Amino acid sequence: MDETPNLTLPLLMPAQAQKHVTVNEAFVRIDALANLTLESATVADPPAAAAEGLAYFVPPGATGDWAGHEGQIALRTGGGWDFAAPRPGWRGFLRDEGVAVLFAGGSCLRGQVTHSVHGAGLALLVAEAEVTVAAGASHVTAPLIPSHTLVFGVTARVVTALTGTLTAWQLGNPGAPGRYGSGLGTAAGSHANGLLGQPMAFYAPTPLQLDAEGGAFAGGAVRVAVHYLALTLPAA
Repeated sequence: MDETPNLTLPLLMPAQAQKHVTVNEAFVRIDALANLTLESATVADPPAAAAEGLAYFVPPGATGDWAGHEGQIALRTGGGWDFAAPRPGWRGFLRDEGVAVLFAGGSCLRGQVTHSVHGAGLALLVAEAEVTVAAGASHVTAPLIPSHTLVFGVTARVVTALTGTLTAWQLGNPGAPGRYGSGLGTAAGSHANGLLGQPMAFYAPTPLQLDAEGGAFAGGAVRVAVHYLALTLPAA
């Protein structure tokens, strides 16, 4: 055996020359794979300017040096790429999406909390968007709540002050204004912490609705985040 079974770290051989090369290679792999942080799981073209030590999950359709390594972790080292095959049950963090991931069956599963032997499980996820508020009494977003999910609540932060004749605002869904908060502040930095009294199931993609109180919106921007649970199906 010339490497370890889990992290595939190279092992020193008897009477081996240049031992430091092998040891340093092992250190580099440990440095990248321990407390694993992935820069992306959607970039298919190897980034030429990637810094040493960065790691990526190689998605389907990868090109260049990543071709043929789909489902593996690409490690930037020595100006090139080394690869590691994640074992089922490895966990990491996906930096560009801000979500924890679980590896199983060659896939990088977002937010997966449980995972049965046939792939069924629960995923805890956040759908986040920055909403530029249009002039008017109400503003309805694009659908942000995914279909067939259980929502625990919605949080929000005013990133650009809400202007207009309003004195406050509400955050909810069409047909349910203020579900996640009312009397909310308009200044930059104001927030909503819309924790529901009990989780609510949504069976179709659903938008959020911002309603002005005491007047109308003229402009502003709000960062919103939907906190939800999704079921994953067992494999065929």
